[in-house]
Amino acid sequence: MVKPVLLVALAILLFTHYLTEHVNASWRTASRESVGLAPSPEQTPEALIQVYGARAYGWRGCFGVHTWIAVKPSNANAYTVYEVIGWYLRRGGSVVAIHEQIPDRRWFGNMPQLLIEKRGEGVDALIERVEQAAYQYPYHYEYWIWPGPNSNTFTAWISRAVPELDLDLPPTAIGKDFLGKEWVATAPSGHGWQWSMFGLLGVTVSRVEGFELNILGLTFGIDPDPFAIKLPLIGRIDIPILDLLSASSTIQEK
Repeated sequence: MVKPVLLVALAILLFTHYLTEHVNASWRTASRESVGLAPSPEQTPEALIQVYGARAYGWRGCFGVHTWIAVKPSNANAYTVYEVIGWYLRRGGSVVAIHEQIPDRRWFGNMPQLLIEKRGEGVDALIERVEQAAYQYPYHYEYWIWPGPNSNTFTAWISRAVPELDLDLPPTAIGKDFLGKEWVATAPSGHGWQWSMFGLLGVTVSRVEGFELNILGLTFGIDPDPFAIKLPLIGRIDIPILDLLSASSTIQEK
């Protein structure tokens, strides 16, 4: 009984924090500055792919993150960012944005987290496949915050097309499990298997994601390597199981 109470308490604290810190803030004045996670393109000749996630702007950040993909081909002097931006629909255009952009900028004030990075030999070929998959995204003129398709649906689409990324999207990436009219597919990482009913109910089993259960777009899961639990609202919680076992063994020996 204690664990559900703690989960609810943490969710309330998180929700309260975002209401007080972000909802009343203006998106026009929110920071979009680099946080120093991306290497300087001028000083990094090798090819590079990075995937980022940051809490969504405003009240939506209480529940989930926005994700995007940044690439830099060999010897390029700038990064290209691939992402889905929902308000582009108001202009009558595609929600898919492909633009030269700072890769590690804050998402309207929220700190980004580097989810994966690939660099060096063979990455130029992966970048070409990322671009191809972006143009083949089937929801260029559709966007729904919940259950999808949204920005995380787009990132998962790219990840399935380029499984070499080994991308484990966080449980707070609501929309990553949206498959449209399809019910069965590879997991968002491009490895393993997934069954999903319109992103509202589903199961994922993969060596990258571990085991995940999707209920109304909220993800609950366990990743055995390294061991972690995955929770909605909160995200991934890594548990150093080997350290715990070692400490328990030391205590027993004493």
